Amino acid sequence: MKRRAETRPGTQGGSGATPPLAQVLGPLVGGMTATRQNLLEWVHTVGVIALDEVFREEAAALAGPKGQHDAARTHHHWGRTARELTFGGRRLSVPCPRVRSTAGREATLPSVAAFRGRDPLTTRVMDQLLLGISSRGYARSLEGAPAGGRSRGSSKSAVSRVVVARTRAHLAAQLERRLDGLALLALFVDGVVVAGQTVIVALGVTQTGTKEPLGLCLGSTENAAVCTHLLQDLLARGLPIDGRVLCVIDGGKGLRKALDDVLGAAAVIQRCQLHKRRNVDALVPKVRHAYVRATMGRAYRASTAAAARRQLTALATWLEHTGHPDAAASLREGLDETLTVLKLGLPPTLRRFFATTNCIENLIGTLRHVARPVKRWRGGEMIRRWVGLGLVQARARFRRIKHHGELAALATALRADTASEHAA
Repeated sequence: MKRRAETRPGTQGGSGATPPLAQVLGPLVGGMTATRQNLLEWVHTVGVIALDEVFREEAAALAGPKGQHDAARTHHHWGRTARELTFGGRRLSVPCPRVRSTAGREATLPSVAAFRGRDPLTTRVMDQLLLGISSRGYARSLEGAPAGGRSRGSSKSAVSRVVVARTRAHLAAQLERRLDGLALLALFVDGVVVAGQTVIVALGVTQTGTKEPLGLCLGSTENAAVCTHLLQDLLARGLPIDGRVLCVIDGGKGLRKALDDVLGAAAVIQRCQLHKRRNVDALVPKVRHAYVRATMGRAYRASTAAAARRQLTALATWLEHTGHPDAAASLREGLDETLTVLKLGLPPTLRRFFATTNCIENLIGTLRHVARPVKRWRGGEMIRRWVGLGLVQARARFRRIKHHGELAALATALRADTASEHAA
């Protein structure tokens, strides 16, 4: 007969088995939640008591102490009533002393006027929405209201009204501001699709290295007419184009034509090298990606534009001989415009920065993040408002570009390019 193994305390199957982690942490989490709720209720209670004390002191300053005769008094205490004040992102109804003048007119306490004058939603709503909370979920994101008090102003409709008003204000501030005196060295232009429509965005880099969102235009596609309208709007708002400007684009034909039509010879075009690599990659088999990418990378890092052109031309020839004529044609298309930063003789750090559209791609990433909470778009005006809000948000977080102290080299190169053009 086999002997049964004894079960020791603390081993599996024994009476002293260790309880699951959830059972251990459950009471701890519950206690933390209860403590937080109790602390919040205490803060609310103390806050309302302190506010009532401030109101009573201000009422006494106007009408004098209660129960004391004063023949010279100009105001009288007149009971209490509920006033709506801003508290925690909503409007709360709080009991407040009433004071009336000897002429019978209602007097407003200074603290009541200050609290009532504050918009309970403007700052809080915009901060919450930029963090990804929708207007439907805004009320749930607020801390609980004080017990026993009535509140309003946090409903979906109230939040939506504030959002519409604020985004319109942001859009007007961003798209109607004058651009006079902006010392522009470079212009990035690119498009982003929002709710099925294309938004063309312009971003400028000044002589001091600051990045400035300049404007936007909404259209069905990235066509020349939409891009032309955007550039003409920038000039109408006073954007100075005194000499040549380095224009960095992704290679779209509409953007290229618009720059030619509006800026003419003042536009020095730099095609995005990263987009060119992607275009060629898409036309060759995966087994050749490593070689093609390495060759293009070496070419773009060449010391001169002539050396880079030789390497890229040799790569295009090789692609043709290996049976990839479409990839060769894509590489040759606009090849010289991908080497503009080399032709200008920029320092390596600036060359890397202005060789791609990564700068404006970061801006577009911010626009997508800001518009992420919107689930139901209601036309172009709404798209413009949210993109305008994104531009303002991105501008507040911008820093000067790295190695901005070397931008004098770009300004000198553009002036030299202008001088050589005039001499020719």
